[in-house]
This record gives sequence, structure tokens and C-alpha cells, in this order.
Amino acid sequence: MNDKLLNFDIADYLDNEEVIAEYINEALASVEQDGDLNVLLAAISDVAKARGMTQVAKDAGLGRESLYKTLAPDAKPRYETVSKLLAAMGLRVGVVPV
Repeated sequence: MNDKLLNFDIADYLDNEEVIAEYINEALASVEQDGDLNVLLAAISDVAKARGMTQVAKDAGLGRESLYKTLAPDAKPRYETVSKLLAAMGLRVGVVPV
């Protein structure tokens, strides 16, 4: 099997604000459609990995371990925590008409 496929990491491609914003927006749309918050948590985790987990945790006012717990599958983070994480990554949640 192709090594590039085996070693694919989306974080390697989250290299500018427009790509990151689109990625998070697609995750939010998926959550709206399927109701699976894990998709959003995974997307935020991918962006945090691309930006550096330690730096994102610091910028959000969280410990690194807390960041991992917050973004773990089936975690139920508070909106305030998600908002801080997004802000630490230079993002914010917006609302658009349906």
C-alpha cells in the first residue's frame, strides 16, 4: 500500500486561515446534519495539532492535558471552552441564514 496514504494527516494541510475556517465550518455543518459533536471535536483537535497543541492550550488558558480531555471522543465540553479554543486558533463561530 502507498506510504503516503498510510501516513496521511489532515493537520499537515491545515496551513492557512481560509482552509482552517472551511474545515471547521464543514465540521459544524456535519454536526448540524448528524448531531455528532465528535466530528467537531475531531476537527478542532486537527487544527490544534496543526497549530501546536501546547501553544493552543496555553492561548486558551488550558493545560495541555485538559485540552486533550476536552477534545476526546464523547467529551461534552462547555460552549465557553470551545469558544476559547477557537479564539486561541484565530477563529470564532458565526451564524448564517439557512
